[in-house]
Amino acid sequence: MQAIETCRTAALGGHLAPCDRCGAQVVRDHSCGNRHCPKCQTLAKLRWVQARLAELFDIPYFHCVLTLPHTLNPLAQGNPQLLYGLLFQSASATLQTFGRDPRWLGGEIGLTLVLHTWGQTLEHHVHVHGIVTGGALAPDGARWIATKRRDFLFPVRGLAKVLRGKYLAGLQRASTRGALHVAGSTASLADPKAFARFLAALHQHAWVVYAKPPFAAAAQVVSDLGRSTHRVALSNHRLVAVREGQVAFRWRDSRHGNRVKVMTLGAGEFLRRFLLHTLSSGWVRMRHYGLLGNRCRAHTLPAARHALSQPPPVPPAPASAPELMRRLTGIDIERCPHCHRGRLGTLENKTSPLLWYTPGKSFLEENCHGTHELTQVAVHRHGEIPQGQCPTTVYGPHRQRTGSWRPTARRT
Repeated sequence: MQAIETCRTAALGGHLAPCDRCGAQVVRDHSCGNRHCPKCQTLAKLRWVQARLAELFDIPYFHCVLTLPHTLNPLAQGNPQLLYGLLFQSASATLQTFGRDPRWLGGEIGLTLVLHTWGQTLEHHVHVHGIVTGGALAPDGARWIATKRRDFLFPVRGLAKVLRGKYLAGLQRASTRGALHVAGSTASLADPKAFARFLAALHQHAWVVYAKPPFAAAAQVVSDLGRSTHRVALSNHRLVAVREGQVAFRWRDSRHGNRVKVMTLGAGEFLRRFLLHTLSSGWVRMRHYGLLGNRCRAHTLPAARHALSQPPPVPPAPASAPELMRRLTGIDIERCPHCHRGRLGTLENKTSPLLWYTPGKSFLEENCHGTHELTQVAVHRHGEIPQGQCPTTVYGPHRQRTGSWRPTARRT
């Protein structure tokens, strides 16, 4: 939360970018880069979508969603990595089992799974979204086996039953080897008999799975899914207001025709719900299987394209961050926001020493000692910047020490 709170604020520093036409200096605060931050993952999302689009075949694709019952939520909150990982394993194994069955396809499918743990109201709602090829590569690697119907992949009731069996079997194995942590509302599950009753109730529960062909082109489905691959729970545009300890945000009510409504929560409850969806460092929530598996894609993707008589994709030319933003979103982050014609420069602090700055004193009094020769300095975000003397000012993270501020030299 500290990273998100300080993102694009003075606490993380920033730099000035001068316009080469009108001379305006634009302040660019540094981003936190945290993967849970709703503001920092645009470029990573664009690159992910671009990579997935390059892997698409010219065939139908199906959008699958496999969901855990809410009864498992308390256990998932105490064992997120284990239960989320088990969902990935069970969901991928279920889809691949059906894909390898000659009754349906009889070959190797390709699928990408993305973990979501939230619903529209930010409550715990654990599920994976999957993009699945509408066909499979034959075991001999020379033929492509298309689906028998363009609008049908696998029977969803069968998928739900197999997913339930695989997941609960994995959960039983985890309990047997003592890998489950139970406490609080799940403490009673430490008793083997109570855990057996818990699993028996889940066996009777109808699990939710659906597999539908995309409503638009597969590229559009990838782009839509990409909107939520590099963010958590909600984006900034859904926030309505924050006042008097209350947070209001928009949500869609699927039970009433997807009507857009506004929900207001106390700040504490809002943060509790948001933090339900943060993952530990290094945990991957976008995974590829089958033809797209990282271990085999080097030979399975060319084999599938050969079987489909489709040419290999043209690799995109390497692009800088501003070029990629312009190409994929139409947003020019280097254009001057004042004159709308000039280009903003990129500045670096290459030679600045660490300098002390005391609020209330002028910048020159504190650091320049009567000279006007410094052109690159580290300075507190809200300090006085002499016009014309510090065109490449870069400021860094700072902390207070006995009334003075000491910025840290940092490259941008």
